Amino acid sequence: MNSKEFKKAFDELAQANNFEKSFGGWLKESLECIVILDLQKSNFGDYYELNIKIFVQGMFGNKYNKSKDLVKKQVGDIFTRQPADYNYVLDFDKPMGDDERIKKLTHLFNNFIVPFTEKALSRVGLKKLETENKLFLLPAVKAELS
Repeated sequence: MNSKEFKKAFDELAQANNFEKSFGGWLKESLECIVILDLQKSNFGDYYELNIKIFVQGMFGNKYNKSKDLVKKQVGDIFTRQPADYNYVLDFDKPMGDDERIKKLTHLFNNFIVPFTEKALSRVGLKKLETENKLFLLPAVKAELS
């Protein structure tokens, strides 16, 4: 599987899980938050990092609208990446058959991305993710969420 095929498979899974493809990334939006998934190709090897950016409406007085800048330039009020347990799915330096990579990518969506995003779409969910040690909140962000 090459990079283009992988991104196509990621796109299909993202859209099947109700992410909107936009500006080269994938987004989900609620009244409280925008969650963005952005695949970033590494300069240091044949692998991707999954950037997960969360923009909280009203955080520090900001009102966010979906835009290319949110996807490609800004890091969000909260930024994280895939758990280390899933790095191998995004790493093409690690040999893996195409069917196996799709299976593991589906597992990444079903067991991390979808449940994480469901919580990350609300302030209450973000606090819960932090309590469960699934997300680190900077002190200023944590104070704004309270």
